[in-house]
Amino acid sequence: MKKSNDREVATPHLAEEWVGKVYTFICILFLIITIFSMVYFVASKGLSTFIVNGVSVKDLLTGLKWKPDSDTPLFGALPFIFGSFSTSILAAIIAAPLGFCAAVFMVELSPKIGRTFMQPVIELLAGIPSVVYGFVGLSVIVPLFRDIFPGQGVGIAAGSLVLAFMILPTITTIATDALASLPSGLKEGSYALGATRWQTIYRIVLPTTLPAQMTGIVLGIARAFGEALAVQMVIGNAPHIPHSLFESTSTLTSAITLSMGNTAMGSVQNNALWSLALILMMMTFVFVFIIRWLEGRKKL
Repeated sequence: MKKSNDREVATPHLAEEWVGKVYTFICILFLIITIFSMVYFVASKGLSTFIVNGVSVKDLLTGLKWKPDSDTPLFGALPFIFGSFSTSILAAIIAAPLGFCAAVFMVELSPKIGRTFMQPVIELLAGIPSVVYGFVGLSVIVPLFRDIFPGQGVGIAAGSLVLAFMILPTITTIATDALASLPSGLKEGSYALGATRWQTIYRIVLPTTLPAQMTGIVLGIARAFGEALAVQMVIGNAPHIPHSLFESTSTLTSAITLSMGNTAMGSVQNNALWSLALILMMMTFVFVFIIRWLEGRKKL
């Protein structure tokens, strides 16, 4: 009788385990199919520019003029690539020191005040829609730059400042987690050797958590690189390489969102925009590989 009861109890557990494995396998399979389908769709559309329409890869990547409606269409995407990289990297340069200092304050200097007041405020920034950032930049930052610097106020500087506030929560959160997970023995050993708090922070804490902090920076750059609406509102959307931070330019995402709805599917211009999307997707993969490499160094 006891063996029979054990067999009855074991059977439902085996059934639940089997159902869980099947459900997990279906979810993983669905994710894999979705990812490969997206990559295939974007790649097939983007490569049509070179295979079907005969546009040169060199002309697309190094060309300086984007004139798809002219008698002799020109598809030079270098201004968009330059605009995406310049705004993203400058935004990371602005946001990284702010994020690191905020993380040090919340973890090392004043954990109680930082965790109670600062962290909720920084996390609140992550929940604000990008259109709000763009509207604030258009209403506050652009007029301010117009009054202080030469030009109309729109350009790389305005776009980078808006993006800096958008990626600040990402950099700060990852830096905070890295500092909080640091073994206390490292800091205690530093104090035991006579180091001050600041010496411990910039000689022990920051160098030890550098890979994790760099991961946060790369994640911030990746988000900034793919942002469209907020940058589109303050960057000016002019397809040329600027000579100043206060001159208008454009990005890959801005060019795609502004022109995709006005082109016919399968046309040369439409395929060229898909090529820009392919470049954007490839750069996202590069950022992911860099993050994985940094995570590997962090484990070592």
